[in-house]
Amino acid sequence: MKKVVQCDFDGTLTIGEVSRLLLEKFADGDWQSLTKAYNEGKITVQACNIIQFAMVKTDKNTITDFLTNSGLVEIRPGFKDLFKYCTEKGLDIAIVSNGLKFYIETILRNLGIENIEVYAAQSRFGSNGIELTYLGPDGASIEDGFKEFYSKYLREKGYGVMYYVGNGVSDIYPARYADHIFAIDGLLEQCNLKKLECTPFNDLFDVIRELETIL
Repeated sequence: MKKVVQCDFDGTLTIGEVSRLLLEKFADGDWQSLTKAYNEGKITVQACNIIQFAMVKTDKNTITDFLTNSGLVEIRPGFKDLFKYCTEKGLDIAIVSNGLKFYIETILRNLGIENIEVYAAQSRFGSNGIELTYLGPDGASIEDGFKEFYSKYLREKGYGVMYYVGNGVSDIYPARYADHIFAIDGLLEQCNLKKLECTPFNDLFDVIRELETIL
């Protein structure tokens, strides 16, 4: 039976949010008010990101250099070990994020990690900022529920068992499709609130240990 580990990225595989780091460094505008509107449920996370990253006029090479050399991107301990473990055990990994595919793949490349499916916002750099689009596998735009959409998609691809690793409040929706949830921060709070069984974690070595027990 095909098995997949679906991971969020910002705040899950990283400590802190890479998207926030980029906005703090490069955004030219009041991106904080949009974050507040999202937290209050007034706009979707996708709409929030689209408007915020339009405020980033910096070129791709400068942002790549920042991601690579600033020392501010912190990877959660155990990520490379989790990837190695899943590879050895025949588990696929899919990163599904509301963040930008560009920075996720840049960070993975810097870590020497390849061959992980990444589903995230496509980005186009230009004088009017970074234009984001959230697309399904058929190329159609996804207006809301991006991560939930890809949880369903992975099931449709034939994955009979799904493990979900996440940290955010919004992760509760895609996590509902999983057979086992690994949770921290906002996702852990939501699981407790909704009485969904989950395994708390601090680092990704915790996830490996629990997967070893399950398998």
